[in-house]
Parts: sequence; C-alpha cells; structure tokens
Amino acid sequence: MRMRLDRYLADLGCGTRSQVKKDIAGGLAAVNGVTVKRPEEKIDTEKDQVTYNGRTVTYEKYEYYMLNKPAGTVTATEDRMDMTVMDLLKDQRRKGLFPVGRLDKDTEGLLLITNDGEMAHRLLSPRKHVDKVYYADVQGKVTEKDVLIFAEGVDIGDDRLTMPAELQILESGDISRICLTIREGRFHQVKRMFHAVGKEVIYLKRLQMGPLVLDQELMPGEYRKLTKEEVDSLC
Repeated sequence: MRMRLDRYLADLGCGTRSQVKKDIAGGLAAVNGVTVKRPEEKIDTEKDQVTYNGRTVTYEKYEYYMLNKPAGTVTATEDRMDMTVMDLLKDQRRKGLFPVGRLDKDTEGLLLITNDGEMAHRLLSPRKHVDKVYYADVQGKVTEKDVLIFAEGVDIGDDRLTMPAELQILESGDISRICLTIREGRFHQVKRMFHAVGKEVIYLKRLQMGPLVLDQELMPGEYRKLTKEEVDSLC
C-alpha cells in the first residue's frame, strides 16, 4: 500500500499529524536509509523501511494486545471521569485500537485490544457461542443445585433465560470459589446469574475468551502483544 509518510507515521502512533510533519521537516525520518524532509513523500508500506527518531517503525494492518485489566478502569476508548483501559497502553500506538467487549469497572482479567473489527465481531457474536471463562469469589454457599440451575439456564430478568453455563465449584462455604464458563455476554451477566440464586459476586476475573488464555505473568495493568500462535488461534 502506498501512502504519505506523515500519515503513515501518525497512523502508527508516532505523534499527531502536525507534530510528525514538523519532525519530518526537521530530519527525524528516513526511508530506506535516506533522510526525507517532505511530509508528502509517498512510501510503500510493504517494501520500504522507515525509521523515525532513530527507531524502525513497521506497518501492520492489524495489531492485537492482551491486557490484564485491573479493577477501577473502565472498558472504553475514552471517558471523562475515569481511567480507561486504553490509558494503560503507554507505548506509542496506532489509531483505531479498541477493547473487544466489556468488563465491568470492578472486574479484572483478560481483555483483548485490537483494531481488527472482523475478529472482534466473531468473538462477540452471540451466534458464535464463544466460551468466556471467569473465576469468582461468591458470598454464599454455592451448591450442586446451583450447578444444575446454571446448566439449564438462569432467569436474570431478561426476555429469555441465559444460555446453559458450566459452573465448577472450587470451594464451597460462606465465601465460595468458582469457575464459570458462559457463551454470551449480557450486561453484568455473571453477577446477575448468582444474584438470581441468592448470592453475590464479590470478586470477578476473566481468565479466557475463546482460545485466548490470560498470561499469568501479566500483572494487573500490564499488557503485551499477542504471539503469532495466539493470533492464528483466534483467526
């Protein structure tokens, strides 16, 4: 693909279009080892090697990041009141990235951030029945009766029951520890399912979405690019 050098650098998150133009004019950009001072210079994104401020920049049509979302951040591209998950991506980044799906403000765990709208649609479409696995601490004793109710579908006040879900009891007591696999993403779904059986979720963390599993080495707030194998599994 051929495009203007200033647009190329701005799209990759190297700065605003106006800032990039100034930097190019100041000799901070090079194409194939030759300094270029014309922002309108056309480059081939597939063949030309571009450096900016001494760093090689590479064009990729799609980018994919795994974030371990911390509690207290909102799943949005921008918010006037709270820190968003996008604010956690400190590296220079391209325009058009967005979080795939939503996690509540107080929910932690796996969140995919990308600019690949088609993949996001596949992961979120109710027709695809993509597994989403959560760990939760639940106020109240979770029992085998709850397992059966969840397996049949739960009335959470919508016009239809939830889809069958797989509830695994890790520890049952005043505070129960569970894993839950659901295949849809209704508003506050996990919390509403437990509320429907007289219990309250007090901690919630997403561990898996489809084939993508949260990297246990990522601390809350940390992120990394997906590996090629992870991207291939999603595709």
